[in-house]
Amino acid sequence: MRSRIRSSERVGWLALALALASVASADEPAKWLERMNHALTTLNYDGTFAHWEDGKVEMLRIIHRVQDGTVSERLESLDGSGREFIRTGSQLTCYLPDKRIVLVERTPAKVSLLGGFPAIGPRTARFYDIKEVARMRFNRRSTHLITVMPRDQYRYGYRLWIDDSTAMPLKTQLCDAQGKVIEQIVFASLEIRQRIPDSAFLPHLSTTGFQWLRNDSAPLEETVTPSGTVWNAEHLPPGFHIALRAAQTMPGRPGPVDHLVFTDGLASVSVFVEAHVETIQGRVPVTESAHVGSSYAFSTVVDGHKVTALGEVPPATVRFIADSVKAEKVSAPPPPVPLGELPTGTFAHGPPR
Repeated sequence: MRSRIRSSERVGWLALALALASVASADEPAKWLERMNHALTTLNYDGTFAHWEDGKVEMLRIIHRVQDGTVSERLESLDGSGREFIRTGSQLTCYLPDKRIVLVERTPAKVSLLGGFPAIGPRTARFYDIKEVARMRFNRRSTHLITVMPRDQYRYGYRLWIDDSTAMPLKTQLCDAQGKVIEQIVFASLEIRQRIPDSAFLPHLSTTGFQWLRNDSAPLEETVTPSGTVWNAEHLPPGFHIALRAAQTMPGRPGPVDHLVFTDGLASVSVFVEAHVETIQGRVPVTESAHVGSSYAFSTVVDGHKVTALGEVPPATVRFIADSVKAEKVSAPPPPVPLGELPTGTFAHGPPR
């Protein structure tokens, strides 16, 4: 009898151990995503990568440094346009040699030049399947292949090859709900450094004869939508919620532009509402749509205002949200949400022109 009890106890403990191991393994892919995002934002690194999108390939170099709490970045096109983007804290300088323009503007300090990568929260996990599908060698390094795939047609998914030793993403793919690759980044070289000199963040090109343009408008987190009327979406795709509501001044716009951001915690859609819609021969402009790489934009007119939704999401998502935006009367505006709490891929620099 005693041996039978001990045997059943062993079976019970084994079942419990297997159950706990299953829970741990289920959490492990999300932990790798956390490690990846921590590495991207805290390590000093210098890398070159190929960017595939719309059948085109561009080679770029990214340098990232965190020193005394300040983030410095430099993104340079190694072929084609030769454009360079240099960020120090909240100041972003864009060198555009093809247009002979240098644009200086303020940008949220937490928005990386490398773009957004998936960070999974409690809300997000309900709308994506997160798995580690393989451990493999890539570019002579051991990697974890993590997939973050959408459960519906309103969002995109990711495949990420995460380096086992540094947690840096060596290869990433943006995919639709059927797994088709929309955009791909592959690092050809990536070096983690202890120190990166200030000289690494100086532009390589000469700006003699360039026009300098400055946009010193306040960051979004410092502005408030005027009281009386606020804009919101009556209906949203499953899992999306409003994460920001603010007003922003933009170059070339006659007045403040209302800016809304809707997110599921991973994907995000920016909505810009502009007053005084211009008419052509007395008629209000019709709806418009645009596609730039993996991003879609859709514009419509609501109560004499132009509403533009754009984001790195399927076209059905931006149209769904734009068509749902309406004006609401309130006694006082709700406070704006700090932009630093939004996904890193959030559009912060206004609607396309």
